[in-house]
Amino acid sequence: MTTVTQTRTIHEVRGGGGLRLHVREWGRPDGPPILLLHGWSQSHLCWAKQYQSALAEEFRLVAYDLRGHGMSEAPLQPEHYTNGRLWPDDLAAIIDQLGLDRPVLVGWSYGGFIICDYLRAHGQDRIGAIDFAGAATTLGETAFGTLIGPDFFDNVPDATADDLPTNIRGMRALVQAFPANPLPPEEVETLLGSSMTVPARIRASLVAREINCDDVLRTLHMPVLVSQGRADTVILPAMAEHILATCPVAEPSWYDGVGHTTFLEDPDRFNHELAALTRRVARW
Repeated sequence: MTTVTQTRTIHEVRGGGGLRLHVREWGRPDGPPILLLHGWSQSHLCWAKQYQSALAEEFRLVAYDLRGHGMSEAPLQPEHYTNGRLWPDDLAAIIDQLGLDRPVLVGWSYGGFIICDYLRAHGQDRIGAIDFAGAATTLGETAFGTLIGPDFFDNVPDATADDLPTNIRGMRALVQAFPANPLPPEEVETLLGSSMTVPARIRASLVAREINCDDVLRTLHMPVLVSQGRADTVILPAMAEHILATCPVAEPSWYDGVGHTTFLEDPDRFNHELAALTRRVARW
């Protein structure tokens, strides 16, 4: 199902296992496509500084709420999130239904896992390029403290507790830790509001996975940009260094004095580099 409004198009896509996904797009319908994947316990709203920018004058911008997030269907059973095959099927269904031709995939934080899930399951041929934006590609005990920072794992117990006041405390602390310098209050409120649409049981299921994407990273042959804040305490700069060391085609874009939200903290630079990456693919 597709609904067209004055400023955007809203799609309903059936993803892996038939789960209903909420998908939105902006910009030029005939422009080179960019597909935006948000992070853990967030929503498509985190990309406002992209889809409300000049990017929409040139490109077709698509963002969706991950399964269990935002306005997408959110069953509580863990198997809807711990099954690594469902995530790539979500992404494949969006690409197929919207007819996205070699999109640039932009993965923030947990979105990095989903991109790698897709590439492992469906291959690289239909993807134009990747921008790992403060993205994670390893999840598990060995990653905590070395690749994933304390401002994530210290707040996970509160964020996944069976108690609403505790959840709010955990998610408020995590959202406040995203930027190196405070974001405007309305942006913080949107991030926190989005985070609270995700049930704590679903948050817990997402971090229950054991993930290592090195097998995918080693095989990539498309353009790959790693956009990483040097002051990120959620997904540490060491994660970006690991991606760069593992993926032979990855190129770094380091943001000094920026935390976990490069696309919000320095949107002009982020959008400029994303546009350049997308144009580079479109010329091929």
